[in-house]
Amino acid sequence: MTAENEQENEVVTRIYEAGYHIVPSVKEEDVEKVVSGIRSEIEKLGGSFIAEGAPALMKLSFDMDMREGEKHVAYDRGYFGWLKFEAGTDAAKTMTDSLKANPQVLRAMVFKTVREDTRAKFKAPQLREVKRSEMVKSAPRKVVEEDKTPVSEVDLDKALETLTAE
Repeated sequence: MTAENEQENEVVTRIYEAGYHIVPSVKEEDVEKVVSGIRSEIEKLGGSFIAEGAPALMKLSFDMDMREGEKHVAYDRGYFGWLKFEAGTDAAKTMTDSLKANPQVLRAMVFKTVREDTRAKFKAPQLREVKRSEMVKSAPRKVVEEDKTPVSEVDLDKALETLTAE
């Protein structure tokens, strides 16, 4: 064999990520069966897994229509998950076609990516010390003078009678 023939037989592999929405009509316990079907399709294409995001039910930003039998159904929720895998260059197109043909997949996308973990890292917010230049001065309190004349028993009885009479 020559060097040219060896290069033709060598398969070029790339890193891909498949993101998908599974229809919410699939029962939660059956979602894993749908995902295992997607995994088996990748394995048939000679791919190897790198990372995975388990599907979780989430509200969609907008309704998505899908044809089921003779009618169109609009979904506002879906199980979103993703798989990162390494496979040959022809695997991306085949995987996209396979996901689109799957009646349990609402929407899917396969794209080229990198091996590294590219998920956003969330940092806890740091508290900053605020320096105040001036102290807040409290306003002087106004003293309210009350009428301190003694109240007679007769006035108290009259006030109680009017309150209880109402």
